[in-house]
Amino acid sequence: MSASPDRRTVLRGAALAGIACVGAAACAAGGQGSGARPSSDAPVELGPATEVPVGGAKLYPAHRLLVSQPAKGEFKCFSSVCTHMGAILNKIENGQAVCPLHGSHFEVATGKVAQGPAGSPLESVPVTVKGGKLIAG
Repeated sequence: MSASPDRRTVLRGAALAGIACVGAAACAAGGQGSGARPSSDAPVELGPATEVPVGGAKLYPAHRLLVSQPAKGEFKCFSSVCTHMGAILNKIENGQAVCPLHGSHFEVATGKVAQGPAGSPLESVPVTVKGGKLIAG
């Protein structure tokens, strides 16, 4: 007769496996932001400046950047890497960029923290408009 694990042992193992997966996912999200720099210091073309609404902002996830246009023709660019744990900001709500990991909010016009747990503002990145296109870096 072979000894098989009891129900409690199996459930305990399943719970630990689930916790390990959640922990690995959190670490992977944090690893995306090794530092608050965009993926490259070289200038990068983001697309037409007209895609960023006046008084609003747009996320560029592939470049880990956030561009806002607080006033017509005035563009601000920030790293979209959360300064708390390094996750990538994933949405904009009511003039604030939101971190999916712990819920930090940042003002899109200034990069300042609007709601923690993040304690530092987003890193500013130079941005210009050339030929109607946004160039960051």
